Amino acid sequence: MSAPTILSARFDVPDNNKLEVYKQQGGYRSLEKAFAMSPDDLIEEVKKSGLRGRGGAGFPAGMKWSFVPKDTGKPKYLCVNADEGEPGTFKDRKILDLDPHALIEGIIICCRAVGIETAYVYVRGEYDYPIARFQAAVDEAYAAGLLGRNINGSGTNVDVVVHRGAGAYICGEETGLIESIEGKKGQPRPKPPFPAVIGLFNCPTVVNNVETISNLPWILNNGGDAYAKIGVGRSTGTMLFSISGMVKKPGVYEEAFGVNLWDFIEGATGGMVNGHRLKAVIPGGSSSPILSAEEARNVSLDYESIAEAGSMVGSGAIMVLSDQICIVKALEVAMRFYAHESCGQCPPCREGTFWLYRLVRRIEQGDGQPGDIDRIASICPNMMGRTVCVLADAAAMPAASYIEKFRGEFEAHIEQKCCPLKGAKVG
Repeated sequence: MSAPTILSARFDVPDNNKLEVYKQQGGYRSLEKAFAMSPDDLIEEVKKSGLRGRGGAGFPAGMKWSFVPKDTGKPKYLCVNADEGEPGTFKDRKILDLDPHALIEGIIICCRAVGIETAYVYVRGEYDYPIARFQAAVDEAYAAGLLGRNINGSGTNVDVVVHRGAGAYICGEETGLIESIEGKKGQPRPKPPFPAVIGLFNCPTVVNNVETISNLPWILNNGGDAYAKIGVGRSTGTMLFSISGMVKKPGVYEEAFGVNLWDFIEGATGGMVNGHRLKAVIPGGSSSPILSAEEARNVSLDYESIAEAGSMVGSGAIMVLSDQICIVKALEVAMRFYAHESCGQCPPCREGTFWLYRLVRRIEQGDGQPGDIDRIASICPNMMGRTVCVLADAAAMPAASYIEKFRGEFEAHIEQKCCPLKGAKVG
């Protein structure tokens, strides 16, 4: 039985980015129910659904909302994370481009539930076309009275501000995002206090990813119980997965949790290109530990099963590596990215990402020393869990897993002073 298309159902509908067409598809129908429910009942409905954050952490959305204090005398804010800077991830842009009103509808529901009147949508600066599409949808919603004061006579006020980022990966971290919106250098804040208590402008704040918020109209229309029946265990609902790499049809595919990982990849994309053999799968973006081909063929695609296999669902960015891909080169590219994107605030991250990149790079170039592999392995645990945010972990976790799963390739680079796949020293 195929999973229901909750998020991608309207992706192929022509002009669905326009309000009139979106309404013809049932758009904004959930608001009548949302406005008839109390804020507490709305939060409970989302809790009942089991919806978890789709930006990487997988934290239950309804529970996060319930942490926001009710009566502080301060305004409350919603920050929608549309930064999507994780390498390999490109699914939120599909919503911004092809179904922007679903996000707006979800924003209204969230704001109603938590008592928020202003939402900031923080969009990756490079997303020029999706930003224009989403801003046009926001303008349409204002013109139709779906945003602004007293929406549909409900007494609910919601303003949406589209905030363009400036290209820093670190601003995808929730407190770095908040700092950036405030006009400061995009560096993460120490936690606690958490944004639910002291967030944007020192006020209570909810931070959720685009995909998370876009699930809300379906949940309100069909009920939290119906959503919870999709998927498996605590991994409820569906997710948009960005599949890239050596497959025949890379793209964005929606699937319910609980299917076999490789069966899903092969069924959605048609399998490996040009008869290549599967070598490894990165299941949740470049920050997730790598899975061997055998692990990928034997694991279920859900939060708990992927975690038991030693990796994570993350942002749903599945990267497929074939037997023609050099693992050392793949790690060198990832480490270059994290060394460049470290904000430099924490020494274990600032120095650790630099050393990981330097060591992997010299192995990849054929200049590796016999002790370099163990040096990499020793650096990783001294980075994890020792910094303000998890960027250090995002570099160390994959580095450690590549070494563990494919140590032989690293040893071959050092012994042969070249990449075995190329047969010559890389200059």
